[in-house]
Amino acid sequence: MMDVLASLEPRRVFHFFEELSKIPHGSRHTKAVSDWLAAFGRERGLEVHQDVLNNVILVGPASPGYEQAAPVIFQGHMDMVCEKAPGCTKDMEKEGLDLEVSGDEITARGTTLGADDGIAVAMGLALLDDLSIPRPRLEVVFTVDEEIGMLGAVELDAGCLKGRRMINLDSEEEGVFTVGCAGGVDVNCILPIHREAFAGTCLEVRISGLTGGHSGAEIGRGKANADMLLGRFLLQLDREALYRLVEVEGGTKDNAIPREARALVITPEPEKFQAGVAAFGKAVQEEYRVTDPGLQVTVEPGNTEKQPLDRASTEKVQCLLTSLPSGVQAMSPELAGMVQTSLNLGILYTEAEQICAGLLVRSSIESQKEMVAERIEGLLRQLGGQAVRAGDYPGWAYRADSPLRDLFVQVYREQFGKEPKVEAIHAGVECGMFAAKLPGLDCISLGPTLTDIHTYRETMHIASVQRTWKLLLEVLKRMK
Repeated sequence: MMDVLASLEPRRVFHFFEELSKIPHGSRHTKAVSDWLAAFGRERGLEVHQDVLNNVILVGPASPGYEQAAPVIFQGHMDMVCEKAPGCTKDMEKEGLDLEVSGDEITARGTTLGADDGIAVAMGLALLDDLSIPRPRLEVVFTVDEEIGMLGAVELDAGCLKGRRMINLDSEEEGVFTVGCAGGVDVNCILPIHREAFAGTCLEVRISGLTGGHSGAEIGRGKANADMLLGRFLLQLDREALYRLVEVEGGTKDNAIPREARALVITPEPEKFQAGVAAFGKAVQEEYRVTDPGLQVTVEPGNTEKQPLDRASTEKVQCLLTSLPSGVQAMSPELAGMVQTSLNLGILYTEAEQICAGLLVRSSIESQKEMVAERIEGLLRQLGGQAVRAGDYPGWAYRADSPLRDLFVQVYREQFGKEPKVEAIHAGVECGMFAAKLPGLDCISLGPTLTDIHTYRETMHIASVQRTWKLLLEVLKRMK
């Protein structure tokens, strides 16, 4: 494969990025790239730690004059999301990427580029490769399977890390410094139901056309949740017409605000029921005309061979879908406009003898995350069901006192003559895992501008890489 980045500066950064791109390194397929990283460290006499998951820690000594400086951790993930353009025949488990340069942009022909987070790998190796770069002892951590749940960071043994200052290079917008994130926990609810015969007409109600979005980044924008709207509908229609519920369904991912939901019912009063649907639809369309202008509530003839739920079970489902907490629960008192705690009902489906619901609770405050999960568990107990937690990961609380953040802000201001944006995000990042493992960790996440990540249009902007590298070098130089 011909090197297409050889003429770009900073040369070592782009050299290592291109070398990485020659090695397949999608999530769950990181053994080859992990071995390559470990070999890099051994060839240079570095301290090398490689675990059974393929996480790699490379430790480089301080440069001359920095022997007494506190060590610093530099961190990113080695796995990439593998997506291809329609018609692309590349086997991304066996073949490297075909890099292309056009003006200020680097892309990969027909596939994702893997700059998320290959640029962190490249910069980490470039730092370790040149001891003349002024810096303290450098502990470079490359984790695996970040893109499928931060699996490497969860299991990483951080015992060898001496640093309590960490630079994470896994952000995609230059000039934005992330200094906090939400932790999360999945709460999976099971509500037992009973069925019995009930005569009437079968109707299917659909709530559709919602805007949806990411349940972290979009949760504070007031968008409708189709599953929660369905609960409101079922409760309101109970006053309009006699019916029994057969099944409910909506959403397949707890990290996405569901755009559609449906319910199947049996009613001996179809005309009254249909009139109630029309009234409900008109009301919620007006309510969400700004955030969800495409919202539709429709009813059509249905078909089922299942017996409907009995009256008590129908009422329990109504209660569940209207009493579950939903959306924003608390805003940050320190960062204006920042959601601190939220939850999203993103999965809803019906089995023969139970209703199943999946929620994702997020918070940057561990005690609030615990409180919301306990509220869900308490509600399910009262309804005769149960709620089971899974996939718990810690948040990364905003630090009012952060010398590392202050240093980055100062250097950025000096180099670029403007203020960076400092924010916390309402989503999970690996910094939360490290903050939990390393008490007192002072951490920041940043990166060059990457666009259309996780798609075959993914682009890395050369000038932004150059500016980010310049910023990073100056910060390290001042870390005596």
